[in-house]
Amino acid sequence: MTYISLYNDVVAKVKFFFKQLHLTISKSTGRKLAITPEDTVALSLFKQAQGIETKKSVWQIFNLKCSYKTLVVNMNRMAIWALLILQSILKWNQKHSHIVKHTDSTDIPVCLTKNGSRHRTMSAYATWAHGPKGWYYGLKLSLTADLDRNVLAVFLNSGNSSDRKTFKTMNKDLLGIFVADAGYISKDLEREFYIENKRILFAKPRANMKRIATTFQTRLYDTRMLIELNFRNLKMFYGLVTSLPRSVDGYLGNYTYSLLAHVLA
Repeated sequence: MTYISLYNDVVAKVKFFFKQLHLTISKSTGRKLAITPEDTVALSLFKQAQGIETKKSVWQIFNLKCSYKTLVVNMNRMAIWALLILQSILKWNQKHSHIVKHTDSTDIPVCLTKNGSRHRTMSAYATWAHGPKGWYYGLKLSLTADLDRNVLAVFLNSGNSSDRKTFKTMNKDLLGIFVADAGYISKDLEREFYIENKRILFAKPRANMKRIATTFQTRLYDTRMLIELNFRNLKMFYGLVTSLPRSVDGYLGNYTYSLLAHVLA
């Protein structure tokens, strides 16, 4: 498929959600927008879905009539509409979700580790934290998905935030059997989260813990790796991690468009 046909497919999806959610953006003053809000959101999603690294590349590929600066400003500004679309999809997924759900978090560096002490753009939100690959300066994305890998909830927080507190916040309205790794082990969390016949948390015991797991629990723990596929795809194919934006809006827009492109795939 050509870029044009791929882009047209994205535009069709965006226009569908704009219509369903009654998203109307009017401009009462100044000149008419060279690119419609729907096309701006679609271009942003196209960039993430095709692994295009920069907004300038999108501007050049489509030979857009607006200036490059205008495109950047509008892409960042329209991210709020992309967020509304993402929210509507997550709510639909929640209503039709599998009873088994997984929650985990992943690191999101905002710059190279060696530049962390000098990074300024996201300094109000990013922190030093230790992830699977060592120390990084950035944020943390927590995500809940069901057994079919449908994304149900997302939560963006500082890198050193508590996974357990985030777990309670993002899953407070969800029901089912929740499976998590050893980082979520907490008797208090398990007790507070539990609702009889409606909700329970199974956190996989650490190797050095004297804790017996039933065959059912073991099989549940074996499914936990499925959520890693969501993180892998977001990072490898949808440009979740970046250090290129020069504003907070740019970073948050990138994360929003990346998540939306992923759930629309």
